[in-house]
Amino acid sequence: MGEPALKGDPTDGGLSVGGTRYEDDLYTWVQEQVALLRAGRVDALDLDHIAEELSDVGNAQYNQLESTLRALMMHMLKWDQQPEKRMPSWIFSIREQRRRYARLLKKNPGLKSSLDEARDAAYPNARDWASEECHLPPDEFPPECPYEWDDILNRPFDFDSVKKQRP
Repeated sequence: MGEPALKGDPTDGGLSVGGTRYEDDLYTWVQEQVALLRAGRVDALDLDHIAEELSDVGNAQYNQLESTLRALMMHMLKWDQQPEKRMPSWIFSIREQRRRYARLLKKNPGLKSSLDEARDAAYPNARDWASEECHLPPDEFPPECPYEWDDILNRPFDFDSVKKQRP
């Protein structure tokens, strides 16, 4: 997909690529801002909205971290609370969430400073989700996160324990 061509007089800082307003069409606005950046037309950029979008990108990465931890801890809670109902799919989910976590931190090492905050923010939702999935009241689960980072990232979950539960 090509970028929009720059339009207007390059000496006129008030003109943008196509003049699309941020509020009217985010996608086209982004494409125009990228074209302006690549053309060196810094004076024509919509800096306030660019700053807002960059902030949103950072927040989205944090939210993705929190979401990954929420899903991971939910499956761990279910595993611990209902050993008689353990399913191989829970192991696959735990492994997948651990892989997502690792990829996310590899691409965004700056998130490491927010790990405890993200875990603590994700846990109440993981607890509620596990409660609903297990059909148990929330107070059947620890009120605070019971898992250390080593548990979250390295505790083994294996098929042998699932097979032993099956008749």
